[in-house]
Amino acid sequence: MNPLTKVKLINELNEKEAELGVKDSVSWHSVYKDSAWVFIGGFPYELTEGDIICVFSQYGEIANINLVRDKKTGKSKGFCFLCYEDQRSTILAVDNFNGIKIKGRTIRVDHVANYRPPKDTDDIDDITKRLREEGCAPSVPPPCTSESESEEDYAVPLKKTKKDKKEKKKKKKEKKKLLKEEKHEARTETSASSPVRVKKEKEDTAYEKYAVKGLAGSRRDRPGQDSRNPHDRADEVDRFRDRYGGERDRDREEDKKTDRNREDKRHEDTRQRDREGDRERDRGRRGDRERNGERERERDREREREREPERDRERERDRDRRERDRGNDRGFAKHRDHSREREHR
Repeated sequence: MNPLTKVKLINELNEKEAELGVKDSVSWHSVYKDSAWVFIGGFPYELTEGDIICVFSQYGEIANINLVRDKKTGKSKGFCFLCYEDQRSTILAVDNFNGIKIKGRTIRVDHVANYRPPKDTDDIDDITKRLREEGCAPSVPPPCTSESESEEDYAVPLKKTKKDKKEKKKKKKEKKKLLKEEKHEARTETSASSPVRVKKEKEDTAYEKYAVKGLAGSRRDRPGQDSRNPHDRADEVDRFRDRYGGERDRDREEDKKTDRNREDKRHEDTRQRDREGDRERDRGRRGDRERNGERERERDREREREREPERDRERERDRDRRERDRGNDRGFAKHRDHSREREHR
């Protein structure tokens, strides 16, 4: 479920209870009366433990806080678990802080029924260990103590350096290696001291009986064996074949007929499919031919249209030539007439 929808549902529950005037013993908060822990989620990653304590200490004294951080980077993951000294302050925190905005982000505050503290590892600092064990509530100093003793009690232990952590890891690895070597040596000693056990094969009594008796109990000497002549046996076999052989042959023939009919049907189906495929192919080819013919006709028409202006030009040229030839012929005839007239004169 989306965390914003959870925020809305919690606010709606609180509004309904306020309208109806529900008692504290019947309220939904009474389910968490044995737990003083509260879940806070959705706040900005920049906030630290001190910022959260400053905000949530308005409704009660805070006893402990667990801000979940990334193990590698140490940055906050945006949610934490907070414990009050008084359980009633959890009700006030859930009713008043659920749905508020901190630096533009709506936070979700809800009860925690069964809080499980995180598992302590070797990488945890002494400060975080002390917080998880004792909490962050202010402890009252004893009445008669000197200043030096009080300073020593409230002195914050320094964080362990990386070298100390590396040394711890090396020591752990060395311990593991030693344990493995000791186990290996113990196994080798036990294997060397204890003799090798060889499994004995079970004796087969039936094989011994057969070896002793030999072939004495053959088929001829066994009780219940048929002692008839081989001719009688052959006759019985022939009778059995005559009785049941015909039925078997009929069954076989029927099976063969059914198989043939199935094969014929399959062949017919395949032939019909092939014929349909050939027809479709012929139709496709005819359509392609018709399309190609239409395309060729259109191309011929376009070519003729392109050639028409050239033909018109050739016709005009022929006309011009004819007219020129006619004009030349007329001039030549006139010149001939003039020359004849001159000669005649």
